[in-house]
Amino acid sequence: MKRRSGLWAEGIRFLRHRPRVVGALLGWSVLEAVETFLTGFALARALDDGFLAGRAAVGLGWLGLAALAVAAGAFGTGRVYRAVAALVEPLRDGLVRRVVTRGLADAVGDPHGGADTAVVSRLTQQVEIARDTFAGLVMVSRSFLFTVAGALIGLLSLAPVLLLVVVPPLFVGLGLFCLTLRPMNRRQAAFLAANEDVAESVGAMAAGLRDIAACGAEERMTAEAERRIDTEFRASRVLAHWGVLRALALGVGGRLPVVLLLASAPWLLRRGVTAGALVGALAYLTQSLLPALQSLTQGLGTAGSRFVVVLGRLMPRADVPDAGSLRAAEASRIEVPAPRPAAPAVELRGVTFAYGELAEPVVRELDLVVPRGCHLAVVGPSGIGKSTLAGLISGLLRPGGGTVELGGRPLRERPATELPGMRVLIPQEAYVFAGSVRDNLAYLCPGPEPVPDSRLRAAAETVGMTELLGRMGGLDAVAEPGTLSQGERQLLALTRAYLSPAPLVLLDEATCYLDPAAEARAERAFALRPGGGALIVIAHRISSARRADRVLVMDGTHTLCGTHEELLERSALYRDLVGNWSEPTGHPGYSYRVDPVAGARLAGDRGHVVAHGAVAQVQDAGDLADGRALGGE
Repeated sequence: MKRRSGLWAEGIRFLRHRPRVVGALLGWSVLEAVETFLTGFALARALDDGFLAGRAAVGLGWLGLAALAVAAGAFGTGRVYRAVAALVEPLRDGLVRRVVTRGLADAVGDPHGGADTAVVSRLTQQVEIARDTFAGLVMVSRSFLFTVAGALIGLLSLAPVLLLVVVPPLFVGLGLFCLTLRPMNRRQAAFLAANEDVAESVGAMAAGLRDIAACGAEERMTAEAERRIDTEFRASRVLAHWGVLRALALGVGGRLPVVLLLASAPWLLRRGVTAGALVGALAYLTQSLLPALQSLTQGLGTAGSRFVVVLGRLMPRADVPDAGSLRAAEASRIEVPAPRPAAPAVELRGVTFAYGELAEPVVRELDLVVPRGCHLAVVGPSGIGKSTLAGLISGLLRPGGGTVELGGRPLRERPATELPGMRVLIPQEAYVFAGSVRDNLAYLCPGPEPVPDSRLRAAAETVGMTELLGRMGGLDAVAEPGTLSQGERQLLALTRAYLSPAPLVLLDEATCYLDPAAEARAERAFALRPGGGALIVIAHRISSARRADRVLVMDGTHTLCGTHEELLERSALYRDLVGNWSEPTGHPGYSYRVDPVAGARLAGDRGHVVAHGAVAQVQDAGDLADGRALGGE
C-alpha cells in the first residue's frame, strides 16, 4: 500500500509540475467530447426534424454539423498528440536517470562488488514499456472519459429514459474490469520478474561460454536456461488467462447495452422516445461507448497494469541514495582508509577456485603473502591459472574457499567504493576510451581538482610514454582507440595505473606488446613507485621474472615461491620454462622471436614488430611458452 501511495504521489507531483501541458491536453480533449455529443444528437435531429418530417434541408444541415464536428475532433486529436509527447518524453528521461542512479548506487554500495545485472532489462525494455504504455494510457483514459461524458450528455438530451437501458450494464462491465486490475498487476509483476531472471541468467551464461564448454557443463546450463524460460512462459500464460476475463467485462459493458436497446425498442417507443432518438442512442453505443470501452480494457487493462508494475520496479528503493549522495560517493571512492602498517599488501589463505561446481579447481588451497613494496612475478604454463589468480586478488572473482585479504582486511568485507583505491588491474588488452589524453591518464586519480599537467608529463616520462605523447599531439589531443596500436594502448594504460594512488598494481601480461626495453622501464617504474606499493606481474618473458624480488611458480597441483636463483635449483618446471624462454642474441630479455621494425628515435618509428620466421609460426604474445602438454585456460 505504501508503494502504491508513493507512486500516486509521484504521479501527482509529475503532473503538477506541468500545468500548461495538462491544461492544453484537457482543452483540446473537449473537442472530442463535442464530436461525440454531435455524433448521436445531430443524427437524431436529422431524422426527427429533417428527413422523417419531410425537410431534407434541415436533415442535411444537421449531418453537415456532425461532419464539422468530426473535422474539429480530428484537429483536436492532433494537438492532443503534441501535449502527450510533452508529458511522455520528460517521463522517459526521468526514468532513465532513476535507473542509472539506482544501478550505480547498487554497484557502489554492494559490499561484495556485485552490480545489478538486471539493470540492462530495466534500462532498455522496461523503460521503453513505461514510455509507450504511459503515452497509450494518457490517450486511452482521456478519450474514454470525454467520450463517455459526451455520450451520456447526448443520451440525456435525447431522452432521459435511455440512460436506464445503457448506464446499468456499462457500470457493471466497468466493475468487472476493475476487479481484474489487482490480480493482473500481480501476474504482470511475476512475468516481469521472470523476464529479468531470464535476461540476467542468459547474460551470465553468454559471458562464460568458454568456461561452460571447458567444464563440460553444457547440458546442465542448458537445463537451467530452459527452466528459467519455462517459468517465464508459465507466467505469460497465466497473464493471458486473466486477459480472457477482460473480454467478459467488455461484453457486459459494451455489447450488452446494444442488445438491451434493440430488445426494449418497442417499450421505449411507447414512452415517447422517437425513432431518431433510438438511432442516435444506437450510434452512441456502437460508434462511441463500445470503442472507448474496448480501448480502455485493452489499454488500461493490459498496458496499464504493466505500466504500474514496471514503474514500481523502476522507482528507486528507499535504501537507494539520491543522485547527490551518489555523486558524493563517486567523488570519494578512491579515498580509502589507510591499511594497518604491519599488514601485507596481499594475503591469500587456503584459497580454492573452480569454474563450476563439478570442475577441477584451477587454484587449490593456495597460501600466499605479498609484503608491501614487494615485486612478485607469477609464472607457469599456459592455462595453469595465472590470470585466475589475478582475478581473485583483484576481486573480480570470488574464491570458492579461503580468504583474500588486501591491506589486512578480507576482500569480501571491503565495499566496492574502496576497491578502485586499493588495487589496479591492467589486463593484456588495455582499455583506452575516446577522449583527451589528459582524461585517459587522470581517470583513476581521486579528488575534484584536475591533475597538474606537470605530474602527468612526469608520469609519462617515468613509464616511457613521452615519445608516444608527442606523436599523439600532447595532453589535449584526442585519443582515438582505433588509431593506436596494442602496444601504444598498453603504454597509455600503464601510465594511467602509475598515476593511481592504489597501493597494489597487477599487470596481467600488460606489457606483452612492448619491446623488452620498454617493458623493463615500465616494470622498474612500478617497482620504484612512490608510496612503497606492491607489484604483481603475470610474467611472459624471462626478464620479468629476473627483475622480480620473488617468483611464484604455478603448476596446477602445488605452487613454489622463491627468487630466480632459488627456483632454478628447486623447481624442475621453472627450469623447463626458463629453457623455453630462449632470447635472441643481442636482445636481452626478448622473447617470441620478434625484432623491432625500426630503431629507437628513427623517423616514423611506432614500435611495430616483425617475426623472424613465417607469420604462422609466431606465438601468441599472451603467455609463456608451454613446456608440457596441458589444457588451455
